[in-house]
Amino acid sequence: MSDSPVSGPSAPRRPVREFRTEDLAREAGIPVRTLRFYRERRLLPPPRREGRIAWYSEDHLARLRIIADLLERGHTLGGIAELLAAWEDGRDVAELLGLEGAIAAPWSQETPVPLTLEELDAAYSGQADARALDEARALGYVSVEGDTVNHISRRLLDASAALVAEGVPLAAVLETARGVRASADALADLFVDLVNKHLLGSLESRLTTGETARLAETLARLRPVARTVVDVEFALAMDRRVHGELGDVLTHLGTRATAPEADG
Repeated sequence: MSDSPVSGPSAPRRPVREFRTEDLAREAGIPVRTLRFYRERRLLPPPRREGRIAWYSEDHLARLRIIADLLERGHTLGGIAELLAAWEDGRDVAELLGLEGAIAAPWSQETPVPLTLEELDAAYSGQADARALDEARALGYVSVEGDTVNHISRRLLDASAALVAEGVPLAAVLETARGVRASADALADLFVDLVNKHLLGSLESRLTTGETARLAETLARLRPVARTVVDVEFALAMDRRVHGELGDVLTHLGTRATAPEADG
């Protein structure tokens, strides 16, 4: 007899399920051509080969379900490939998704307003003609579906209607809106450049555990900071401009008051 100890019975293992290509596609709820496309894009690891037959495991099925979930959340296949590579590299995908959410979350929280064409025209004192509607469409303020107009923002609608009510032509409001849009884009570019240079540059290298979450929290805290800076700077700029304009207006009125009256 051998002096070596005899091992007891090993614990029973759960049977490993394997799938052929068609079976895996059916389980994942996708066409076979989509499965093959994912393989070509390296979104799936290679299957086990047995002769000419490809065998996929439950890990492949889990990967396909993750891909489907990320696609539903709006990720591109390129972005999904990067996330899966990070997962395989041992990084926390949940943290990466949190960072992506902090970066991509919408800044605007506007309430759209559905209106009839008649209601829109009434809001702008009868000035919402076809030309004004085309201009508003080009700016992205409105979309038209049949007889219904959807305005992108209740606050912008109210503000522009108030200007028209005070006597500013709607055409002039829309022309000014183009200039405001260009200035807002320039401000956004400045802030994005600042964040890219000083905060997101580290994304080019591997982030340690926890750093991704901290960066996401930092970006979330900077959102109200950016809005505050823009609000304060605009108010200060208006102060400077109004003071200068007020001086010109007072000078003009004083000149008119002291000018000699023309003979009867």
